[in-house]
Amino acid sequence: MNQFNIKPSITIPYFDHTGGFMKTIRNSAKRRGLNPLFFIVKKFVNYCLFRISFFCPLNSFRIRCHKWRGVQIGKNVYIGIQCSIDNAYPEYIYIEDNVSIAAECLIIAHSNPYSHFQNITPAQVAPVLIKKGAWICVRSLILPGVIIGENAIVSAGSVISSDVTPGSVVSGNPSKIITKNFPLT
Repeated sequence: MNQFNIKPSITIPYFDHTGGFMKTIRNSAKRRGLNPLFFIVKKFVNYCLFRISFFCPLNSFRIRCHKWRGVQIGKNVYIGIQCSIDNAYPEYIYIEDNVSIAAECLIIAHSNPYSHFQNITPAQVAPVLIKKGAWICVRSLILPGVIIGENAIVSAGSVISSDVTPGSVVSGNPSKIITKNFPLT
């Protein structure tokens, strides 16, 4: 059992740039059940906190900025500098206790392609859960709907598109299991 109340995956409309800025704002606000003006303010604050956390040299303040954005973060977590945690749906990212995320990692909870890709991939928001004790190494990419198991290691530069079993080491693009159930001392 995890320490968070995880949101379910949702289907979202495929990307549509026609209709301009206000149509996009109205549609996005409606999808989230927000007043359009409140949605604009929330997006602006989220963007500012995202940029501050991206460049901030202090881990404790990076963590605080991500929490203010809506990312669910446990205790004793390290998030490296220049990490990008979903800019549109940060509330769908869950990081449990004792997790270490190295610099320049990218964690995405949504996929919003053009409609001509609808037979290939869904437009969706799906939670990402990084379980206790996991280590995400530098420049790794975690895609929507992934669970990184307890004490798992994601090697540097890996692309993770499916769940990682607890206590395993994965590496590569696409990621492959290198070691299963390694012993912890």
